[in-house]
Amino acid sequence: MNIMMREMKAHRKSLIIWCIGVVVMVGSGMSKFVVMSSSGQSMNDLIAQMPKSLQAIMGIGTLDISTASGYFGILFLYLLIMATLHAVMLGADIISKEERDKTVEFLFVKPISRSKIITSKLLAALVNIVIFNIVTWVSSAVIVGKYSNGESVTADIAITMVGMFILQLLFLAIGSAIAAVIKKSKKASSLATGILLMTFMLSIAIDLNDKIGSLKYVTPFKYFEAKNVMYGEGFETVFVLLSVIIIVALFTITFVFYKKRDLNV
Repeated sequence: MNIMMREMKAHRKSLIIWCIGVVVMVGSGMSKFVVMSSSGQSMNDLIAQMPKSLQAIMGIGTLDISTASGYFGILFLYLLIMATLHAVMLGADIISKEERDKTVEFLFVKPISRSKIITSKLLAALVNIVIFNIVTWVSSAVIVGKYSNGESVTADIAITMVGMFILQLLFLAIGSAIAAVIKKSKKASSLATGILLMTFMLSIAIDLNDKIGSLKYVTPFKYFEAKNVMYGEGFETVFVLLSVIIIVALFTITFVFYKKRDLNV
């Protein structure tokens, strides 16, 4: 059986669940926008009264949440967490699951090189995150457009989805690199998820304390924030280049260590 198709089949159920979850997230999130906008109270004034810490956690910043696109900017943070969590867990699992499930023999009795195995696995993971991104993109465009009251939201959603895809690739690379390096496969997913949570918490800390603003280069969650890509100047070149460098470096680590590691059969 083709390795890539085998991996796609193995992760099919999980992908469907994640996609359903993201559609529900967009639908329920925008339904709250309708309730808030019909309350008669200025949403921006209401948000301005909230503590800065709560605003940071919600990812509001300079977003105009009285508009559908601005409210989606808040929702995007949670969609981004879902997307990167899916990607980092997928990256770790797709590398380490052969040892966990005791199916290493299935692969290595075949006349297939480790390079081809890892390439096929990563291609399957790539297809998974592309599907996840497309589902998020389409559902967001349809649902947000329904509540936009004539506001053009297509471009704003498109640019955030491109940023999301770059971060999906980055966290996929983080997960796969960790799984390739760590000998104990059971720890790969937990460590990869831990890194994601730490970088997310760091992004919140940066919003709360301007003195540590220079640490924004350490956390990917500061690279493509909705408030910047939607209302700023789009993507910052430094963050795009940094993302590409990190992705290439981590995938290189994945290939090198996977080819060298001793698998427990």
